[in-house]
Amino acid sequence: MKILIILPNWLGDAVMATPAIEALCKIYPEAELTLVGSFVSIEALKYHPQCKRYIIDETKKGGNRLLNTYNFAKELGAHDIAITFRNQLHSSLLLYWSGTPITAGRKSWHSSLLLTHAITPSHPSHLVEQYRDIAQSLSSALLIIENLKLHIPPHRFSRPTLGINPGATYGSAKRWYPDKFAEVARAYSDRFEIILFGGPNEVGMANDIESRLEGINVTNLAGKTSIVELCSFIGGLDLFITNDSGPMHVAAAYQVPTVAIFGPTRHLETSQWMNEKSIIVRHDMKCAPCMKRECPLGHHECMTSITADEVIKAVNTIALQGHHAE
Repeated sequence: MKILIILPNWLGDAVMATPAIEALCKIYPEAELTLVGSFVSIEALKYHPQCKRYIIDETKKGGNRLLNTYNFAKELGAHDIAITFRNQLHSSLLLYWSGTPITAGRKSWHSSLLLTHAITPSHPSHLVEQYRDIAQSLSSALLIIENLKLHIPPHRFSRPTLGINPGATYGSAKRWYPDKFAEVARAYSDRFEIILFGGPNEVGMANDIESRLEGINVTNLAGKTSIVELCSFIGGLDLFITNDSGPMHVAAAYQVPTVAIFGPTRHLETSQWMNEKSIIVRHDMKCAPCMKRECPLGHHECMTSITADEVIKAVNTIALQGHHAE
């Protein structure tokens, strides 16, 4: 059984697709997976034991994207079944042109024309459940979704370690503020080693936090980790404080106790999946969730109104429950 899987582009979305992928692999234990996706999603998921092929989708790069997609589909070849977790014309075309006889994706005008199963997931529901609904069309047996799953071993820290992730790739509206993160970090600096995380575009924020923690031993890894290292380091943490972001979902995959700060996004749809030690800090706002990259009203109250004390209170609730089990 050969299964072609088109992964979501974003790290967090790719991690949220893992319960559906694991469920398919339980139904088809001999399956050989071909994973197609962005560099980030491939780096995180290529270590799956049933992944036999992984290819970064570079059809956007140079030339005609339609022609590139056609040629890429022929390179991939026919599989027994295929699924796309992207709602995108080019991914529907990719499955169609691959010659795979059974194909599934989220319902849209293009998937209805090009795929054998165009699925409308149940709403409202968590994105993990929406992905499951799409994958369910590929199996007559019921798909049972469990925890998020990454096959990258967690790092072993020598001391209790707190991770702070001040970034969010999607946009500034999802980001809480460096001075407040620093205030929270300072409150726990006597009990935890502190690590700052962030992508290449989030180095400035991490440096801002570090500068506010003068005299405290802080390891600033912003812009310095590969995807594999990011997942491994987060996986070994005792505590994680983060915005709604890809690393937040990585933490959930390792069951790391997490305080997640939500502003303009749908917390019921993209909160940590099945992490027992997870607390969301958010304020009900008339204008939220707006799902915008930047605050359209200019006040950003969904984030500015959240205080460091609120986050510290949430951290205290889960920090006292002990270290997470491996």
